[in-house]
Parts: sequence; C-alpha cells; structure tokens
Amino acid sequence: MQQHTQLSLVTHLSLFFILFSSLNVALTAAGRNLGAVENPFSPKAYLVRYWNKEVRNDAEKPSFLLSKASPLTAVDSAAFAKLASQNGLSSKLPEFCASANLLCFSDLGQSLEKHDKDSTFTTYAAKNFTNYGTDRLAGVDSFKNYSIDENLPVDSFRRYSRDSVNHKDQFTNYASGGNVVDQSFNSYAGGATSGAGEFKKYADSVNVPNLRFNSYSDDSNGRAQSFTSYTENGNAGDQSFTSYSKNGNGAPNEFTGYGTSSNVVGSGFTGYGETGNGANDKFNNYGKDMNNPVNRFKSYGDGGNAAVETFTSYRDKANVGEDSFQSYAKNSNGEKINFANYGKSFNVGFDKFTGYGKGAQGQSIGFKIYGVNNSFSDYAKKESISFKSYTKASSGKGTTMAASGSLVKRWVEPGKFFRESMLKKGVVMPMPDIQDKMPKRSFLPRAISSKLPFATSKMAELKQIFHADDNSTMEKIILDALQECERAPSAGETKRCVGSAEDMIDFATTVLGRNVVVRSTENVNGAKHNVMIGSVKGINGGKVTQSVSCHQSLFPYLLYYCHSVPKVRVYEADLLDPLSKAKINHGVAICHLDTSAWSPTHGSFMALGSGPGRIEVCHWIFQNDMTWAIAD
Repeated sequence: MQQHTQLSLVTHLSLFFILFSSLNVALTAAGRNLGAVENPFSPKAYLVRYWNKEVRNDAEKPSFLLSKASPLTAVDSAAFAKLASQNGLSSKLPEFCASANLLCFSDLGQSLEKHDKDSTFTTYAAKNFTNYGTDRLAGVDSFKNYSIDENLPVDSFRRYSRDSVNHKDQFTNYASGGNVVDQSFNSYAGGATSGAGEFKKYADSVNVPNLRFNSYSDDSNGRAQSFTSYTENGNAGDQSFTSYSKNGNGAPNEFTGYGTSSNVVGSGFTGYGETGNGANDKFNNYGKDMNNPVNRFKSYGDGGNAAVETFTSYRDKANVGEDSFQSYAKNSNGEKINFANYGKSFNVGFDKFTGYGKGAQGQSIGFKIYGVNNSFSDYAKKESISFKSYTKASSGKGTTMAASGSLVKRWVEPGKFFRESMLKKGVVMPMPDIQDKMPKRSFLPRAISSKLPFATSKMAELKQIFHADDNSTMEKIILDALQECERAPSAGETKRCVGSAEDMIDFATTVLGRNVVVRSTENVNGAKHNVMIGSVKGINGGKVTQSVSCHQSLFPYLLYYCHSVPKVRVYEADLLDPLSKAKINHGVAICHLDTSAWSPTHGSFMALGSGPGRIEVCHWIFQNDMTWAIAD
C-alpha cells in the first residue's frame, strides 16, 4: 500500500513537472516576441498568444499592431477591470488614463487668482482663467504665443472681463499648431462697457479645434470684438457661438478670414445678437476656400433693433458646404443685411433660409452675386429684399464650377489619390502627408473594454466615466465616434468598431478567414515630397480581392473603424528618393475598383478629374492605419 502511494505521488509530480514545463515553454515563446523583460501575464503577452491561436500561418507577426497593445501591467489590468465591472473607473480616471495611455482632458476647477493689473501671458498653456479681469477698469491683458504646438491644450475663460469698463483683451497667435484643442469662453465680457476683445491668428493650423463661446458679450455696451484669421487652415473641428452679444448695445463684431482654407469645420451661431440694439456685425472672407464647411445661424439677430449685418465673400470658392439660417433677423426692427458674393462655391453646396426676416419691420436685405442651390422657406417677401446677379442652376442638379489647380491642392493634398497606372517602377509622384495626426493612445485589454458602455444610448454613463461635461470637447469626441460606429453600413459593406486588438483580429478573421496578413506603410519618410516608385508587388498575385481596412477614430482609448472592402487590389511598393534612388520607405496602397457608390463631390474625383464608377481610385495606407488581406 505504501509502495503504491509512493508510485502515485511520483506520477503526479511527474505530470505536474511536464505541465509546468509546457506552460513555461509557451510563456517563454511569448516573451521572445515581446522582449525579455515583458511579464508573460501582461496584456501584450496575452495578445501574442491570442494571435498565435487565431491566425493560422507562419508569417512574421505585425510589430506595428502589437505595439498598440495596452501598456498596463498584469496587476493594474486586473484592478481596472474590476473597477470597470463595478462602474468605478470614474473615481480613478487620472490614474487609469496615465497608466493605460488614453486620451483624457484635465479637470479644471475654479480659479481664485486675483489680477488687478495689466497682464501679459507669453508661452503659457493649460490654465484656468475664472473671474479674471472682473470689474476691471481700463487696462490691457495680452495672450501671445499661448498654448502653441500643444497636443491637448485645455483652457477655460469663465466670466473673463465680466462687468469691466474699457478693458481690452488681446489673443495673438493663440493655440496655433495644436492638436485636439479645447477652448471655452463662458460669459466672456458679460455686462462689459466699451473696451475690446481681439482674437488674431487664433487656433491657426490646428487639428480638430473645438472652440466654444457661450453667453459671450451678453448685456455688453459698446464693446468691440474682432476675429482675424480665426481657425485658418484648421482640420475637422467645430466652433460654437451661443447667445453671443445677446442683449448687447452698439457692439460691433467683425469676423475676417474666419476659417479660411480649413477642412470640414462647422460653426454654430445660436441666439447671436438676439434682442441686441445697434449691432454691427461683419463677416469678411468667412469660410473662404474651405472644404465642406457647415455653418448654422439660428435665431441670429432675433428681435434686434437697427442692426447692420454684412456678409462679404462668405464661403467664396469653398468646396460644397452647407449653411442654415433659421429665424434670422426675425421680429427685428430696422435691420440692414447685405449678402455680397455669398456662397459662390465650387461643387455647389446648399443654403437654407427658414423664417428669414419674418415679422421684421423696416428692414433692408440685399443678395448680390449669390450662389445656386438655395432654399427660402417661410421667407418674408417684401420690397425691401433685393436679389442681384443671383446665379440660378441650369438643371435640378445645380451647376459645378471648375476649380483652379491651386484651389484643388488646398482641398485635396497632391498624391492623396492616384490612378493604378502610377504604381509602376520608375514613376515619380507626390507623397501626401501620411503622418498620424491623432493623439497617441493604446488599445484597452478586452477584459476592460468589454465592461465599458459603447452606444449613444449610454452617453450619460460614458460622460460620467470620462468626466465629459455637457457641450464639452470630450462629449463631442465620444458622440461623433459612436454615431459613426452606429451608422448603417453602405451597400456591400461589413463594418465594426474595435477597441481592443483581439476584437480587430476577430473581425478580420471572420471576414477573410484565419490565413491573413495585416500590413501598413512602414514609416512616414517621403511624406509631403516627391517619391520614386521602386519594385512593386501585387498582393494575392495582383488579382481582384477583398480586404479589411481599419482606420483610427478619435476616442478616449484607441478605437478603429474596420470595414470590409470588396473589389480591390492591394499593392506593396518600395519608395525611393528620386535623386539618390535610395530606398526610404515601403508603402502599402489599396486601389478601389468600384467607385460607383461614391459621392460626386468626393475629393478623389476633384483631384483626378472624373466621377463615380468611371475610374478606379488608389491611395496609400497612412501611418497607424492598416489593411488586412488573405495571405499569399
């Protein structure tokens, strides 16, 4: 009996040793893929094991994908996963964001600082100016080179210069070159008398600006505000002016060069100049040369008295675009409004006037050289409204004006789209700026992301987790991403948003099978310069195939919008310096063979000079984007 027990014990120990050795070999193999110091139980190690299990080939593992795995330690990952399951992440958000490499904004509290003298702020960033300049008498405050080239500047000007007298504020070269800029001006200059607020070269060349002016200059008297070169060359952001100059008296506001040459920037003017007296607003070169600007004027000048509104070269030479004027100058008295050279855009946009001038008395409204494709609903038809040189469409589809080469280059970067015939050895072509402009973030481990809400119906919970106030930049970032993810797929498209690398692997292998390879352009060398095409290889023998493309979305954690792309050809190409012929990059390009469902105003057709379904369109895979295909 004793001998049998000893043999049984030896057998169990031997089995334990074999199992432990097998586990150690597996974890060691994972460690070799990640580096000797990586904890085998970390999210990165788990991702490597998941790849080995789900992808069935011996191709080299994609280092650019593995590098996006969560940097959380095994201990932190488990702790935050537990908090997520208990809806307690909000209480540890700063620690969570820092440890997991997420996009989060700092919480700005109330500022109790007192400044009773003139101040000059040079090379400042991320500061809270609450009650600053309140009750100030005269003087000048200057903000110069403020928040320059900051990645995530968050500045708050709450009740700034409120009830001041003849106080002047200057914002020069403010927040230029920033990425995901968040500026908030609440109750700015409310109740102020005289003085001036000047915004010059404000938010120039920023990516995703989100600027809010709420109750700006409310109840002010004779205070002038000027916006010069405001968000010029900006990309994909929003400006909102809510209750701007409401109940103001004799307050001139001027927007010059506002949003010039920007890309897909939206502006909202709600309750602007409402019940104001003697307002004088000028919009000069507003939205000029912009790509697809969207501007909303709601209850603008409603109930105003003796105001003068001038729109000169508004959205001139813009591409597409859409403007909405709802209840503009409604119930006003003695309002004078002039639209000169308004909406003369290439690739005609749409303008809608609803309840414009309704119930107004003694107003004068003039449209001179006004664009096509406009809707006037419930519009006050009076002799005081004149239309001169109004461009009417020759057909129901409107007209399209031929844009000059220089304007096309502003809207569509050279080399962003090209024909398949360009992918030949020896061809020299411009390489667009393929550098990733998104804030650097990491995936969440699926153990955490699966426990977080992800739906527009759960916005309240998401806002609580990520400390997103109402109408804040973070709220907009979350909502925009969710709405795009919930958008119905287009014809023939299969789509999914993924917040973990494991989810991305699952989607790609579901569509393409387990024998897959994921590719991305190797680096950004050659971007914004001419490159020479070297050796070219067609994936899957250059045959028409199916791929899964994944593009980043702006969200607190790394989120990709992945979708199946049928009827494509995928290529790899060495990219050479045109002078030295030295290899500088290895690019991945995808050519879409069926463009019949694309919009006629798609930038590719503007750049290449054709239309939907008539040509194939190729583009490079940008930095940190990727495309999946069946392995050769």
